[in-house]
Order: sequence, then C-alpha cells, then structure tokens
Amino acid sequence: MSRYRQEDSKVKVTGFEARHYDRLMDLITLGRYPKFIRRAIADIGLQPGEKVLDFGAGTGRNALLMREQIGDEGKITALEIGPEMKEQFKRNTAAYPNIELVDRHIDEPMPYENEYDVVFISFVLHGFIQELRDRIIENGYKALKPGGRFAILDYNNFDIDKAPWYVRLAIRKIECPLAEDFINRDTKQMLKPFGFTSFEERFYFKNYLRLLVAHKPSIYSELIFRKG
Repeated sequence: MSRYRQEDSKVKVTGFEARHYDRLMDLITLGRYPKFIRRAIADIGLQPGEKVLDFGAGTGRNALLMREQIGDEGKITALEIGPEMKEQFKRNTAAYPNIELVDRHIDEPMPYENEYDVVFISFVLHGFIQELRDRIIENGYKALKPGGRFAILDYNNFDIDKAPWYVRLAIRKIECPLAEDFINRDTKQMLKPFGFTSFEERFYFKNYLRLLVAHKPSIYSELIFRKG
C-alpha cells in the first residue's frame, strides 16, 4: 500500500495564493515565469484551428497563450474547479468566445472521446496519487483524436539526492510529498500502458522541468499495430 495520500497534495490552490496566483509565480521566479511558460507552450507546436483540452486551467494565463497559437478557428475547453481560479479565468478570457470554461474534476470520468488535437496539463499531474494520475492519463488518451498529443508540463524525472540543495529544499520542504513520488517515477512508462507510443521532450531550468509530449497513435498506426 502506498504511503502517499491525496490529502497531502497542494495542487488545489485556494485563498490568497489563488487570488494572486499569477503575480506570486512571477515573484518567486524573479520574473522568469512569463518567458518560461510562453516558450513551453510554443514548444507544444499548436497549429491554427486545433482543439485543446486544458486540464486544471487555473487563471487562464495558459489558455490565452495557447489561443495565440490556435487562433479564432481553434477552440479551448478549460477544466477547473477552484472558485477563485474560475473567477480569474472568466475575467481574463471573457473577450474570447472560443475559450470555454467547464467546472469538472480531471480525475473523474469525462464525456470527451476522440475530440481534441491536444490535451494540456501544466504542473498538476504531480499533485495526485498514482491511482488518480492513471485516471487522468486515461481521460487524456480517451479525449484525444487519433494522432493527438498529450502535453505534460511538469517536473522531469531525476535523482533528487544528487540535485543542488535549493532543488532538494523546494521539492522536500515546499512542494507536497506527491511531487517527490512523481519525480522518482518514469513518466513515459506511466503513459505507455494507456496506448501512447512515441514521445517528444523539451527541458527547462537546468533540466529539472520538462515538457513531455506523448502521441496517441493515428488510425493508420493502430491498424498496422493490430495486423502485426
């Protein structure tokens, strides 16, 4: 039985932290976060007209950056349950009718199936116990069209004991225990049982953060696999 509990998670942000989330992220990264998140979202390779499902959408900052890539013809369905986050999201994205906010838990069954070109999740997956991570991954795979991409922006997998003191401090004293569990697991191996077959990676902040893009096979690839 795992020693980790979902109650140990810090993924649900509330109160003062939620109301000032974007400003706090900018402050604690000494102003580096806006440039980083813009670059990471650009690295997904979104195309005009694509449909995106955003897991744990927060304040809408990421959705606005993704909208720059997909344009007016694309669509973003953003899932968020936090009251303060939803309030900010609505305010920040009110001018864009192709960004839809839905109050839905990402670790519970979803109605989406073969609908989206991209599923995006940013610094959320690490905040769940493994059983719930599996549910989230399954939801992502199901929601994607054949050939779609599951883009996971989160901690890379690395040896925490060999990391600099400030990284160890951040992970073990500031982050929740679930983050260390996530870092110690092989994320690609986590994804493969659900059907993802190929991966692309981009690394940031001395390789401690990673964008992992997992591909759902195309219909053609699935037919070849089955025949083989």
